[in-house]
Amino acid sequence: MIHPSHIRSNQQSSFKGQSVGFVAMGILLLLTVVNPSWSKASQDDPGLSEDFMEMSIEDLLSVKITSVAKKTQALSEAAAAIFVITQDDIRRSGVTSIAEALRMVPGLQVARIDANKWTITSRGFSGRFSNKLLVLIDGRSVYTPIFSGVFWDAQDTLLEDIERIEVIRGPGATLWGANAVNGVINIITKTAKDTQGGLMYGGAGTEERGFGGVRYGTKSGENTYWRIYTKYFNRDDAVYASGDDAADGWDVLRGGFRMDWQGSGGDTLTLSGDIYDGELGERITTPSLIFPYSSTTDEEYDQGGGNLLGRWERKISETSDMALQLYYDRYDIDPSIVSLTVDTIDMDFQHRFSLGDRQEIIWGLGYRYMSDDIDNSATVSFMPDSRDYDIFSAFVQDEIMVIEDLLKLILGSKFEDNDYTGFEVQPNARLVWMPHEQHSVWAAVSRAVRTPSRAEDDVQIDLAVIPPGIPQNPGPLPVMLTALGNRDFDSEELLAYEIGYRVRPMDELSLDVTAFFNDYDSLRTGKFGMPFPDPPLSPTLMVLPFTQDNEDEGETYGVELAADWRPCDWWRFQAAYSYLNVVLQQADEAVELSSTSRKSASPHHQVSLRSAMDLPGALELDLWFRYVDDLPSIDIDDYVTLDTRLGWRPLKDLEISVVGQNLLDSQHPEYQPEFLDTAPTEVEHSVYAKITWRF
Repeated sequence: MIHPSHIRSNQQSSFKGQSVGFVAMGILLLLTVVNPSWSKASQDDPGLSEDFMEMSIEDLLSVKITSVAKKTQALSEAAAAIFVITQDDIRRSGVTSIAEALRMVPGLQVARIDANKWTITSRGFSGRFSNKLLVLIDGRSVYTPIFSGVFWDAQDTLLEDIERIEVIRGPGATLWGANAVNGVINIITKTAKDTQGGLMYGGAGTEERGFGGVRYGTKSGENTYWRIYTKYFNRDDAVYASGDDAADGWDVLRGGFRMDWQGSGGDTLTLSGDIYDGELGERITTPSLIFPYSSTTDEEYDQGGGNLLGRWERKISETSDMALQLYYDRYDIDPSIVSLTVDTIDMDFQHRFSLGDRQEIIWGLGYRYMSDDIDNSATVSFMPDSRDYDIFSAFVQDEIMVIEDLLKLILGSKFEDNDYTGFEVQPNARLVWMPHEQHSVWAAVSRAVRTPSRAEDDVQIDLAVIPPGIPQNPGPLPVMLTALGNRDFDSEELLAYEIGYRVRPMDELSLDVTAFFNDYDSLRTGKFGMPFPDPPLSPTLMVLPFTQDNEDEGETYGVELAADWRPCDWWRFQAAYSYLNVVLQQADEAVELSSTSRKSASPHHQVSLRSAMDLPGALELDLWFRYVDDLPSIDIDDYVTLDTRLGWRPLKDLEISVVGQNLLDSQHPEYQPEFLDTAPTEVEHSVYAKITWRF
């Protein structure tokens, strides 16, 4: 399928662009009223001072995380394959998007389809519409019910405000729910208290044509802290294999705010929100009933949205707390092939408490309401074109200290009721053995499901036309290959087995290795039906239906390794390696429908090597080498990339950097799209310069 040209009216686009500006102006006015002096807080931005080059390996293993157990715990104690990307990792890597930063994580496949589209998956099953990875930003799920995945082009914030990104490889369904099948990505931003004062940055380069942002933090009263931000970027078109410029440029204006209030009785309140408006480009091909039986068009289309989140937390004691979170999210996009608006309202409550001296229980309840409004086209249609759906959920997890400071058992399950498959149960059992402060071993068995979406339930997609008079279609009429949804589509199921080992063999070195075996059932496939004439009495074409079902099963297994070495106090070296193998047992009558069956569309081997050096004269030199294995099923060769960054701090609050990306070749492809026939483009080498000032 495909995406031809349909551009929103200038009046609509102008209104969306103005709305971003109005909201930003409103926030600025509000803060001026709250604190007319706009006085700078006493502390500097910790994003600069909290340099992980100054932390020991022991300190890094003690970094606090929250994604594995929905509570604060040390990374070394986590009973899951987790990797943490810190603010310093983001700054020193030179990345300009969240998607690029995720390339650091072992076990994650991150590939660019074109200048504004990505495939990001964990442990296989890659594709633009990957549907087995759950992504959250400050506890707000950015999952879309249209295809059970993530629109990565809409997920962004001020990178300097990200505190850390916690990435779990493997199921996280017991706590986070359906679609946390192969992993969870939790993007956590800094509190408003930690971003006091001002920050301004700007830059330009060969591919990053222009970008900039401003953030300001202040306080009102003794316990209330605020920040506001706005950012803009304009990215150049990539290139086709021929070297010609593509039609996939991208620019977005975004703004937002955050407020944190700390009460004297253990209560905290957080309010945050974002609004954005952008324009994307692509070249798409749609089927046609006249020669040459397809039509290719370059188009630009608008994208916009916003969100508002509120979270209340109460600390009852050191071993007990509770939290209530409510958020609203809107996503709006209008390419000609299928324009859609999705609204989400979500409410979650959780409570943690101790039961005796050796047990800690966490439980919670959740409700999510989603509503979509779809503008169908001749190529893609959903029936009905508007739909509402609900998800009710509950979870409970019991952490049992079997042997104090030595052996810990975690048992839990998620219970969900959805409008597609009804009641789902997703249990897990985890064990952590800590025989020494420098060693920990963990193992897990988990069940997770990927529930159906609109893309499986009630969609009709005209994929391609088979011309008449050829061996594949000897008849006189063209044949339209049409994919159809299936109201009886079941959840895809996973039973996962994992084991991991973390060790610090010396003060300067840490190693983290994980092995896994995943057993999948009821994976998505499709079946051809009998061709039929359309219309029946006076046909102009034959329709070959291709109905989605669950006839596939299979296994994936692999190993993931991460190492952190500090040979001296001015040099940090990080390495990551992952091996993955996918084995699918597809039923004889089932055929490939999507990336589920493209088993060789995920690389067997991936390597990442990063070096960060603090040099004399307030200089920083960073190098990042990556190797990605070939993808035979989509004709992508293996490739090697090298990124470099040279940073200089002539003043404490001023940073100047020059970044080179993909320096080893002039261009290379990374992925091919599935389903929608958008033209893939190739990644070029690029250079940009950036100036950051904190005040």
